[in-house]
Amino acid sequence: MSESSPVFEPVIGLEVHAELLTRSKMFCGCRVVDSTTAEPNSAVCEICTGMPGTLPVINQRAVEFALRVALALHCEIAPTSVFARKNYFYPDLPKGYQISQYELPLARDGWLDIDTEAGPKRIRIRRVHLEEDTGKLFHHADYSLIDYNRSGVPLLEIVSEPDLYAVSEAYSYATALRSLLRYLQVSSGDMEKGVIRFEANVSVRRPGDEALGTRTEIKNLNSFRAMTRALEYEIERQSEHLARGEPVVQETVGWDETRQATVSQRSKETASDYRYFPEPDLPPLVVDPAWVSTVQAGLPELAPEKRARYQEQYELTPYAAALLTAERAVAAFFEAALAAKPETEPAAIANWITGELFSLLNQDDLEIDQSQVTPAALARLVALVEAGQVNANGGKAVLAELHRQGDQPETWIERLGLSQIRDEREIEALVEQVLEENPDQLEAYLAGKEAIQHWLFGQVMRATSGRGDPQLIRQLLAAALAAKQEHTAGE
Repeated sequence: MSESSPVFEPVIGLEVHAELLTRSKMFCGCRVVDSTTAEPNSAVCEICTGMPGTLPVINQRAVEFALRVALALHCEIAPTSVFARKNYFYPDLPKGYQISQYELPLARDGWLDIDTEAGPKRIRIRRVHLEEDTGKLFHHADYSLIDYNRSGVPLLEIVSEPDLYAVSEAYSYATALRSLLRYLQVSSGDMEKGVIRFEANVSVRRPGDEALGTRTEIKNLNSFRAMTRALEYEIERQSEHLARGEPVVQETVGWDETRQATVSQRSKETASDYRYFPEPDLPPLVVDPAWVSTVQAGLPELAPEKRARYQEQYELTPYAAALLTAERAVAAFFEAALAAKPETEPAAIANWITGELFSLLNQDDLEIDQSQVTPAALARLVALVEAGQVNANGGKAVLAELHRQGDQPETWIERLGLSQIRDEREIEALVEQVLEENPDQLEAYLAGKEAIQHWLFGQVMRATSGRGDPQLIRQLLAAALAAKQEHTAGE
């Protein structure tokens, strides 16, 4: 937009769809398989392919997982919820309708706190409900193929209120929600496999306006990058329309990754278009309050509570605590490392994880539990560095080998010849050697150019191939230079 164009404020609500980590599908006994690797249509039956005369049965484990999420989001649990038929006709929906929840969902009226540039912000959750996933289409030049392996997989839908007023807030909410699902161990959160997908409802308005603008819905965003790019584009597109005095049309759009643009798909449906009615083949879902209490008691310590505890118990900075608690696997690794070496400073272990180990993981595009480094090995390495048995640079080299090949840090210290030199006589001899080999620099130092001492330190460290104890080198070098000064003054 031009600089003279009016500025508009975006208003965003997100619908998040997450596949649940159950062994079987939502309404039948078919196993849940990895739809990206399994043989197409190898995990299907009469029920999930919608054959006449079949009857669905609710998956209790899926309900339990949904309760975990709803309770973690501080929702009100409905004593009775109802499954409904959502009617629409697509090739990947074999029954011609989807079993979902509408008027009476499992839970509603919750919240999730997120971090924003302006500080913490509470995002209201409108509803949490269960439904079944669709199949998967593979489009070719003049035909399409359908894999029904994913059809019927338990799908949890989490719908926010339109409380997000910036793309950065939408990103923070989406990442926080994914982290929550992984902490609760109800979803893998693997976005590359389409396990979590976003749908965004977005409109724009002039700052200060209370009324919402005309919204569009962006469908099937399967990565954080796609979500942020699509939101940025759609906000810009709508703002330009309003700046020119043109109305925004309510419609459903898709994100074209190649064109980096949203494209119109159809006019926006309303609830009446789906002709919802209670699923006649399923009774109302009645949740026992005692079961809810049991699920509530079994919830793990979640990221916000863990983050606060790390700052208080281990005196970590807010930044380090946030990095360590963003993913459950990282927090578990950190705590296991602390348990392996409880005498080691927590901050030192935290720094090695969030610094060097994270760098190695990012380079290889791996999760922390895919690295060959064990928590005990990392804790032992940190202890060795802290004790001066290997210097920091040597420790980094050892960690790189542990990450790729495993084993113990002592093994790699020996193989790489990185044991730190701490023998005073050996270092004293190297200090004298450096001073003898650099008479001009020594003379300049004795003439008052004290900064040369740093250069001389580097030469001694170089003479030890980087293995000398820095503190001991500084101490012995200072003593040798002081002796030279006394000798010069006495002449």
